[in-house]
Amino acid sequence: MSLRAVPPRRGTLRVLAALAGPALLPAAAGAQAPAGFPARPVRIVVPQAPGGASDALARTIGAKLGERWGQNVVVENRAGAGGNVGTEAVAKSPADGHTLLMGYAGTNSINPALYAKPGWTPQDLVPVATLAAVPFALVVNPSLGAANVEQFVALARTRADAVGYGSAGNGSVNHLLGVMFAGAAGVQMLHVPYKGAAPAITDLIGGQVQAVFTSLPSVAQFVQRGQLRALAVTSGSRSPAFPDVPTLAEAGLKGIDVNPWFGLLAPAGTPAAVVQRINADVNALLATTEVRERFAASGADVLSMSPERFGELMRDDLAKWARVVRESGARID
Repeated sequence: MSLRAVPPRRGTLRVLAALAGPALLPAAAGAQAPAGFPARPVRIVVPQAPGGASDALARTIGAKLGERWGQNVVVENRAGAGGNVGTEAVAKSPADGHTLLMGYAGTNSINPALYAKPGWTPQDLVPVATLAAVPFALVVNPSLGAANVEQFVALARTRADAVGYGSAGNGSVNHLLGVMFAGAAGVQMLHVPYKGAAPAITDLIGGQVQAVFTSLPSVAQFVQRGQLRALAVTSGSRSPAFPDVPTLAEAGLKGIDVNPWFGLLAPAGTPAAVVQRINADVNALLATTEVRERFAASGADVLSMSPERFGELMRDDLAKWARVVRESGARID
């Protein structure tokens, strides 16, 4: 894949400038939580279709929060426009803690730079609690003949534009990881966008594309059966589920550390006391053996942070992905 510089959009620069301040931090510490929060059922909006990682994590933590609070916690799937439909709905909801968003780095960190009009901005939401990080990996069809990253890079250098990698669509994490990899390795690859990660993985197994950058849980069974080969994980450390798979850094490619986060966000203006209450309860649940085992079973690594640290993570991700989106040339009007 060849990279070309694309001038940053003014809107993206305004977003990042605003985020240099406290825009992503909770409301002032003096704000008071409503008495007896939660006073009624709480809704967690998942801006993706049922069955994915966001949905599974939301239902696990939602059920446990419901038990802890003595209130129903309802998970509502509102998919559409790459996650923008559900995200916008939460951004425009009352800021009282009773409507939360199941946030995801692929939506909340990438869409502000990718979409001309996503319908929301990062300033419309505040970080509440991280839940998990899901490791991604470079996965290939064994028939490609690359047993490691070094061999894959060598192949890409000798077959310019002949190594095709599938993704979940233009501007997806899968796509942008390919851009980052191509830049770090100094190679060209052919990007083949699909309508979702599942058909890309299906074609990878069938040999129609040669590689995919995808979440490990989505291909774990195929790797274990030998139908696919995981060459490296994109995170800074190895995955406990696949300890024999090296990181890209260990394979010689520095500067790539992608381990997409999942977490709860709330409408801007939600009282700091409510944010802190939800954060404390979520972190208490993340420390339990039951929740940790359920997350691990789905391939997710527990990620526990304060709202302030979560805000820092989001700001770093927004800057990182805005740069990668520009380099990819991807844009959705």
